[in-house]
Amino acid sequence: MTAWTVDRAAAELLSCEDTRRERGPITEEWPDLDLESAYAVQDEVLRRRLERGERLVGVKLGLTSRAKQARMGIASPLTAWLTDAMVLPAGVPVPRERFIHPRAEPEIVFVLGRELRGPGVTAAVALRAVDAVYAGMEIIDSRYRDFRFTLPDVVADNASSAAFVTGPVLRSPYGLDLSLEACRLEVDGQVVDSAAGAAVQGHPAEALALAANSLGARGLALQPDWLVLTGGMTDAVAVEPGHSVAAHFTSLGSITLAGG
Repeated sequence: MTAWTVDRAAAELLSCEDTRRERGPITEEWPDLDLESAYAVQDEVLRRRLERGERLVGVKLGLTSRAKQARMGIASPLTAWLTDAMVLPAGVPVPRERFIHPRAEPEIVFVLGRELRGPGVTAAVALRAVDAVYAGMEIIDSRYRDFRFTLPDVVADNASSAAFVTGPVLRSPYGLDLSLEACRLEVDGQVVDSAAGAAVQGHPAEALALAANSLGARGLALQPDWLVLTGGMTDAVAVEPGHSVAAHFTSLGSITLAGG
């Protein structure tokens, strides 16, 4: 059997995404996969995306809630890449033919106005690099069967990235208390969860700082005009055919997704 390598894992995960094929965790076959190698897989998947014409537009954070971090045995979120192929225009039904088992979660999204490079970035410094704030809804879609994975598995899989949509309201970060920015999550008009921005590392700017510092440790930096999805405010809910998922924010407007 061919030995697992970064190239092989990247090719396999991209193939699973492109063909809507789920599989077991890679660590079941490559038990020595560690976080450093998992990020190398993630980066190789990005290289292949760019090679086929996609454009890098930002980053996302995963496992930003402290409860999820405790379950995975980590102390800080993970980072992953966003490309223009993941952008879902507002009002367009979720294209289920692209996904395996999509789930949606509401997020606060930053648009950067200048480069942000770690290490040593604090939340206050990070927020000064932000030009604008949107509401967002991320669609996650693990390539692993039943969303069952270890930490290296999900890092290699680009933090279960699939698609995202931003809301209709653009606000300056100044004058907003993002720790108190509330969100009500509904499925078919029924409230299923709610949270505030404090659910994301205490404040979404803390998540942004962690992203800058994590990338800085790898010699990378957040760039001007990039979008940063700061992490799910609530648990994700399944996007089912014929059903709708809506997120209503205090001051950032509302987003509704229809299951295609």
